[in-house]
Amino acid sequence: MTSIKKLHQQIKNKERSAVEITQEYLQRIGELEPKLKSFLCVTSDLALETAKQVDEKVASGEEIGVLAGIPIAIKDNMSTKGIPTTCASRILENFIPSYESTVTQKLRDQGAVIVGKTNLDEFAMGSSTENSGYQVTANPWDIERVPGGSSGGSAAAVSADECVVSLGSDTGGSIRQPASFCGVVGLKPTYGLVSRFGLVAYASSLDQIGPFAHTVEDTAILLGAIAGYDSKDSTSLNVEIPDYTQSFATDLKGLKVGVIKETYSDGLDNIVAEKVNQAIKELEKLGAQVKEISCPRFRYGLPIYYIIAPSEASANLARYDAVKYGIRDESADNLLEMYTKTRAKGFGAEVKRRIMLGTYALSAGYYDAYYLKAQKVRTLIKQDFDNAFHDVDVLISPTSPTTAFKAGEKTDDPLSMYLSDLMTIPVNLAGLPGMSLPCGFDENNLPIGMQLIGNVLREDVLFKVGYAYQQVTDWHNQNPSL
Repeated sequence: MTSIKKLHQQIKNKERSAVEITQEYLQRIGELEPKLKSFLCVTSDLALETAKQVDEKVASGEEIGVLAGIPIAIKDNMSTKGIPTTCASRILENFIPSYESTVTQKLRDQGAVIVGKTNLDEFAMGSSTENSGYQVTANPWDIERVPGGSSGGSAAAVSADECVVSLGSDTGGSIRQPASFCGVVGLKPTYGLVSRFGLVAYASSLDQIGPFAHTVEDTAILLGAIAGYDSKDSTSLNVEIPDYTQSFATDLKGLKVGVIKETYSDGLDNIVAEKVNQAIKELEKLGAQVKEISCPRFRYGLPIYYIIAPSEASANLARYDAVKYGIRDESADNLLEMYTKTRAKGFGAEVKRRIMLGTYALSAGYYDAYYLKAQKVRTLIKQDFDNAFHDVDVLISPTSPTTAFKAGEKTDDPLSMYLSDLMTIPVNLAGLPGMSLPCGFDENNLPIGMQLIGNVLREDVLFKVGYAYQQVTDWHNQNPSL
């Protein structure tokens, strides 16, 4: 495990070359991938070429940015020009984009070394990365268990040191929940802080790109590199991006922390509650004032999400019609048959389930009863958070009710699987920033995550709390024995 700043200094001081560092990570990927399956595509040639360019700049005396030469992995639902972008779906198995997503373009411009595209639940729909159309990713802490989802490949890759940092996307917890399962830091930024241009849409009002890293410091550096206004994204916020590393502190005197009481309910594992409570006591030792906070509509987040997200997915996935891109069933005799046969062949079971749910919720006669009512409750959930932030600076909950479960354990029970995102979904519905960081292990040596929730655009508060916590604990320095 090596930090961005340490590698940056080594490259800058010519202690190690970017090519050497890249080769080491590519070698580790080659060794671990047969059992982990974090990556759908490893871009060795691109990575080595980028690293070579960084070394040439250093040799010529040019200044390089902090991410130059740093190996990074990208979730395979972000468009990468000339590199396959499949969303882990068979319907896009031959798709190579002709354009670059804004976030990956920013990383390329800064000299970051993209080592590959990571596995995910198909079209980011899932909580375990078992819904991929290609492979099931393993949790580095126990390869018989899932890494969480939908960004399980990105979380596992960082946890196993197959890259330094990675990018995922979070629609209902898809960064924070796998971060919790894999023992790394994962951040979902404020909605609109990071451009979604080039992110293949699942639920447009909920999706957000964010970073995975071992430390809060690396998370802050990566967010600073990808955040910012983008005219190509109509939901992008035109705000100044601060240097997030300036928000770090070693004490939390005067900071008010609220513990969401509704997250301590039936279904929460005792060991998870115990470890999160111990973490809260550490924050108190650092000077934070802790109080219990009620968000009464928090528990409605899960049912509301499974009306709104599938409805948006139903509209977004209508574009896969076998005409413009993706696979096509050539046996069809007419246009309608081509649509139905291609989609039946190309989409997996979970994607079909959510399209059907969303289409039903939006259909004539049901729109007011389901979708419209869900949007009204979404507003009430946001109001609960607004009221909470009148009293406190940051909110805390467990990230997930449980630690990582075994592969196959919940595949036949979608409702049980959906409960994995119980703690994280309300944050997306309200458009707030949320961060998971490791705070302990259970009796099976599986990581446990604590979720920090901030007010709109207050990522700096999350970094302040997270950094201070990591200065007095060692959970983030633990490595799986692979």
